[in-house]
Amino acid sequence: MKSDRMLSILLLLQTRGQVPATELATRLEVSVRTIFRDVEALSSTGVPVYAERGRNGGIALLPGYRTDVTGLTADEARALFVLVTDRAHADLGLGRAIGSALRKVMAALPQPHRDAAALTRRRILVDPVRWRSGPPAAVADLGVLQDAVFTDRRLRLRYRHGRDDREASYTLDPYGLVDKAGVWYLVADHRARPQLFRVDRILAASVADEPVRRREGAELADVWDTLRRQIDDLPTGVDVVVRVRRASVRRFLSIYRADLSAPPPAEADPAQGGEERVEFRLRFRSLGAAQPLLAFGADVEVISPEPLREELARLAAETAALYSGGQRH
Repeated sequence: MKSDRMLSILLLLQTRGQVPATELATRLEVSVRTIFRDVEALSSTGVPVYAERGRNGGIALLPGYRTDVTGLTADEARALFVLVTDRAHADLGLGRAIGSALRKVMAALPQPHRDAAALTRRRILVDPVRWRSGPPAAVADLGVLQDAVFTDRRLRLRYRHGRDDREASYTLDPYGLVDKAGVWYLVADHRARPQLFRVDRILAASVADEPVRRREGAELADVWDTLRRQIDDLPTGVDVVVRVRRASVRRFLSIYRADLSAPPPAEADPAQGGEERVEFRLRFRSLGAAQPLLAFGADVEVISPEPLREELARLAAETAALYSGGQRH
């Protein structure tokens, strides 16, 4: 579009100063004649632009002329304000710089884009540091969640919890959405208490007619930081390697999928049948948290760590001893 091209010329001249007409034509993929026609059109609107002829000539603006037009579309303006967490900028020594830069961009935005950009900054967050978890499932649609977040309305969810596959229904007061290294989370209050909901575990969602009831003064970045610290501060955990009889893989994954530290191997398809064993890697918070593996009996063999093997052997021996004395009277 001609208007977009003229705006591009204006922004290039503001950034570069004098620019040869041939370079502008190459950048914008038009002829030099078209560039001169656009310059004339800019001049007719009151922009102090002129052309200098000769070997060192080019197109330029009068010295000191600036415009506050950024040329950003509404979506481009919102995209700039989908912020990476303050922690990431601080790690790079850019904590103060990012705030200053965004204030300058905000001041230059047209007023219709300014409110949308400010709201986006408060409702969407990107945290690039990966948590240890199983591979994320594909997210079909964030539309309903965004609708609730940006219109400040309550949200109704049907949700499947990862550890035990339990399903539950919630009415939530959302603060926003966080992309945690490719895994999306909804940050919301449930009965005035902050909680995280993995988007790929949401079974159904609908926006309620009721306005949101966020805690006064609470913002997405602060609530996220609190919830993130609760998880980051957990003990490092124990890495466990197991071999599972193929016939029990489906039941094993229904219980322990959330504890996987690596994607299930390709040969883990239980439909193949057979008595072969499939290796899985898991992580538990402690040795004690891994003890329920014993409930699978001989269908699950712990390969490592050795202390867990020893503990399970001890528990199995105690259980065997309990039942080895014959029938109880």
